[in-house]
Amino acid sequence: MKVDSIDVAKASIELAISTREGEKVLEQKYKEQNILTVAVDVGGNINNSISKMLERALVAAKRNGVIKECHSHEGAVIGAAREALNQISAKANGLNVGGKIGIARSGEHLSIAIFMSIGVLHLNDLVIGIGHRSISDI
Repeated sequence: MKVDSIDVAKASIELAISTREGEKVLEQKYKEQNILTVAVDVGGNINNSISKMLERALVAAKRNGVIKECHSHEGAVIGAAREALNQISAKANGLNVGGKIGIARSGEHLSIAIFMSIGVLHLNDLVIGIGHRSISDI
């Protein structure tokens, strides 16, 4: 089965919206389809937490073998995560957020989805952002 960018994007979104228990099932499901995945919880004030969120995405992707430890792969993770965060930050500017980053890769396709709840008093709003990069194996 050929995996394309849409399949990888769907995997990252599904991971981002999954529960912790569901993550392991999804990781196995996608591994059988040659899609490497990892998810990481994030949260805090959006303005103060962006660099920490980028760092957590990068560390998770490297530790779980989704990417290699090389400049182009690391840059692709940071770029895709920043793209997803840019889609979120306008709606969450100055507010507290909590959620999860889903990362998926198959071949040259890397997708990062971020699903968050934005806290406003006792009301919560939801937001999702997604970024994609193409990377090659070195």
